[in-house]
Formats: sequence, structure tokens, C-alpha cells
Amino acid sequence: MTKAEKAQFVIDTLENIYPETPIPLNHKDPYTLLIAVLLSAQSTDARVNTITPLLFAKADNPYDMIKLSVDKIREIIKPVGLSPMKSKGIYGLSHILINKHNGKVPQSFEHLEALPAVGHKTASVVMSQAFEIPAFHVDTHIHRLLYRWNLTNGKNVIQTEKDAKRLFPKELWNKLHLQIIFYGREFSQARGWNLENDLITKTIGRKSVLDAYYKKKK
Repeated sequence: MTKAEKAQFVIDTLENIYPETPIPLNHKDPYTLLIAVLLSAQSTDARVNTITPLLFAKADNPYDMIKLSVDKIREIIKPVGLSPMKSKGIYGLSHILINKHNGKVPQSFEHLEALPAVGHKTASVVMSQAFEIPAFHVDTHIHRLLYRWNLTNGKNVIQTEKDAKRLFPKELWNKLHLQIIFYGREFSQARGWNLENDLITKTIGRKSVLDAYYKKKK
């Protein structure tokens, strides 16, 4: 298969398995999504979804959030990890949203990435999932899978994102990125991976990845 044919196989297979792609992080608007995505760094969506109701019960908008202290925010979000950095980020970005953006989450990569504790990945999630602006952010699942599928050289997430945007139609980015994440979690995990259940990798996988898998199984 050519890379274009492989990309189409991925699109067709994922659309068949995941015709619907609900956003994994519970939220009600762009602000609560921004906070949830920030909290998800080096944590799981499931864990974040147990903590955000506690935080949002006290503050689900920037005006109420700045009424809390950094220490109070940190106390609530501690179970998700990296709480010192995340609590300062939440408090700081809430002030900036009020002072510079009338309390609204900006629909701009430039403005989002200027917020404390908000990097390109977080900004991309918000742009795609809150505002439906095409973005294809690369997390560990997407980076791993596109390498296994020989659709990127896997040197770094920046290159993987460029390769993904080149291979897949822009109008599919927002849905496809979620489909790949779902597939990676269910069929192509980093640990405990069972290739027999992984249809896409079995069909189009990188030879070195397949050889390494079977060698390890012997």
C-alpha cells in the first residue's frame, strides 16, 4: 500500500469502529473544557472526570475561580497530579481571561498558548472540540500509532503532527484524532499489546514493529 492508501484504510476502519466520537472529558463550555484538558496532562480522562465536578461545583467560570486561592485549587485537584503547576496555571489563566478577554476563552492558538500552563496540545484540543476549528494535536497514543502504522518516522510529536495533517483531509482532523485515541486505548496499547486484536497494525504496520512484536512473543 502507498501511504495515501494506508491513510484511507485507517479512515475507513476507524469510521466503522467509532462512528460516534464523544469528547472524553466532561465539560459544559469552552472554559470548563480548557480546565479539564489542562488537568489531563500526565493523568487519565477518567481521573480528571472524578475531580472536575468537585472543582466546578465551587468555580465553573473564571470569575468564581479567582475567588479561590491557589492553595484551595491545588487541594481540590491534587489527585490528578502536578497540582502545584496546574493550580497556578488555572488561577493565572482565569485572571488573564478576565483582564484581556472579557472572561471568555479566546478562539486563537496564539492567545490560548499565551495562557499559563497551556501548550500547543491543550490549545489544539480546545480549538477543535470547543470551537470546531480543525486541529490535529498529537498525544502519546497518536504518536505511537502513526509510527506503528508507518505513517510517520516517529522522531518527535511535532513531525508526527505535520505528517498527520499532510496525510489526512482537514475536514476529518477533529473526529479522526479522537478515533485514533480511542483505537489506541482499546486495541494498540503501549503495554499489554495484543497484535492479533489490532487490525490496522496487522494490515499496514511498520515491518520493524511487527518483527519486534513476534520476536518478543517467542
